[in-house]
This record gives sequence, C-alpha cells and structure tokens, in this order.
Amino acid sequence: MRVCIISNNSDFQDDLVLQMTKYVEGFVWDNDKPDVIVVDENAKKTVQMRQIHPSVPLILLTAENTAEVEGANQIIHKPFSLWHLLDAVLSANSKQDNSKEGRLVFNNYELHPNTRIIIDLPSQNETKLTEKEVDILKYLYKYQNEFVSKNDLQTNVWQYNEDVDTHTIETHIYRLRQKVEQSEDRRLIVTENGKYKLNMED
Repeated sequence: MRVCIISNNSDFQDDLVLQMTKYVEGFVWDNDKPDVIVVDENAKKTVQMRQIHPSVPLILLTAENTAEVEGANQIIHKPFSLWHLLDAVLSANSKQDNSKEGRLVFNNYELHPNTRIIIDLPSQNETKLTEKEVDILKYLYKYQNEFVSKNDLQTNVWQYNEDVDTHTIETHIYRLRQKVEQSEDRRLIVTENGKYKLNMED
C-alpha cells in the first residue's frame, strides 16, 4: 500500500512511517501516487492535496475540535491510538479499491468492481470484464487527472511481473476498448505519448 504522510513535525512523521512499515503489509511511503493520504495538522495542505489527488482517500489528524475540514474524507482527533489510525488507513484503502458505494461513474459508463460489470449508461448495455481489466480501470480512475505510463501499470496492476511487457499492456488496453466502447465519439481510455488516461468527460 502506498501512503503519503505529510507533517511539519519530522519526528512524528518518521515515527508514523516506522510504525506503518512495521504493521501495514506492503507499506511504501509514496508522495506521488498514493493509495491513501495522511495529513497532520495542516488544513491548507489538506485542500492542496485534494486538488492534486481528487479521488484518493485523505485522512486529517488534528487536535482541533472540528467535525469537517475541506478536502478531508476522515478526521482523526488527537490524541489517538496507533491502532485507530491503522484501521482508518486500511479501511480507506479498502473502500477506494471497492469504490464508493460499489461503483465508479465516468463518461456515461458505470463500473461495478465487485461484480466486474461495466454498464454503458445511454444504452444500458452491460459488459463483463476480467479481473485485470477492472484493475486497470480502477487504477486509471484513481489517477484520473494524470496520464499513466505503461511502467506505472506494470508496477501497480501487474505487481512487477517480469513476464509482462509493454506489448501485453497495450493488448489489454486495446481489448478493453474493443469490449466496452460503443462509439468513436465516446472513448473509454485516451492515449497520449504512449501513456493512458481515463476519459472523464460526459
């Protein structure tokens, strides 16, 4: 799991990284493409990170007695137990993986990750996807405002599988488009300079 941790207190930040490395399986500190963002006592930074990563779960740690902060999906009030924070991080990542309310909606498509079905909303045509095709769409959705490289997909969707090369990824993207796209006017995935991005336009 890739977690971005932001704090002005370097000792607190280092301790949090140490604890997560110890207790969260596969933990990686990643500020560029995080699965979950944890911000410590910085409402302004919370807003900035939300703008950069619009669909990534964001947890704010604060000593202030507030129930809502712009950009934060969840607020954890200090003092808190380590286990409370770990549960929140793991839960946020699980919800992201399975999508909010069990579905992702983009460009008149509706993806149901749990059942591996994507629906073309105008025609109501349903298409059954493979697990890997769902993983591709979920990853592109997570970074919907960015173009994702083949290396990113190989690393995060195929988990560094040495048997997977760029041709394999290109083939999966091509077949996914062929299965789902109902017309040339409404692309599922757009390509630029060999990178991919989910088409979010309505």
